[in-house]
Amino acid sequence: MPDDAVKGRAQHAAADPRAPLLRGVHHLALNTEDMKATIDFWTDILGMPLIHALKVPKGASGPLNRGNPPFEDMRHYFFDMGNDSTVAFFEIPKGAKGKADRDEIGGMQHCSFVATQSAFAELQRRLKARGIPFLGPMVVLPGVESIYFFDNNGIRLEATCHGADSENPRVIAGVRQTQAVARKELATITQDQRWLDKVTAGLPK
Repeated sequence: MPDDAVKGRAQHAAADPRAPLLRGVHHLALNTEDMKATIDFWTDILGMPLIHALKVPKGASGPLNRGNPPFEDMRHYFFDMGNDSTVAFFEIPKGAKGKADRDEIGGMQHCSFVATQSAFAELQRRLKARGIPFLGPMVVLPGVESIYFFDNNGIRLEATCHGADSENPRVIAGVRQTQAVARKELATITQDQRWLDKVTAGLPK
């Protein structure tokens, strides 16, 4: 990002502490034990092109570990998920780790991707053509539909479509609540009015 853009975001955050500090997802880091099958699923079905293929540097399981899985010579591949964000996979040695429980604390229960109206229909066509089952489409919020399915690794995925926006989805606008609606739910956590005022200050009245 150009220096003036970075400076502008910093000034914006300083002027409005309710503004997001970060821009969005750089990459999601997921695990597989079959990189080829993962490439086929994520490129052919999800339409996310492979953009970078590398091996984790030697020593990364020891002193150079930066949070990656503790194995040497792992493949670490990146896919373009659109909107200047990526998905990355580590290839774990076969049998070295068990399957994750997506409902455990700290686990990723599922990942939802934004889909335009046309992409939403095309994804369903591709899943049906390959005999991959999915749930939906179902209404998950007013004006918002989703389908749910699993990739080759058993990762639960969701594709979400804001139908009224057609080819220009506006996720925040479609999800944002009013202060009153949010406060009604938040009050089930606490009756601390100062806290409720603070966390709902950025919502429309």
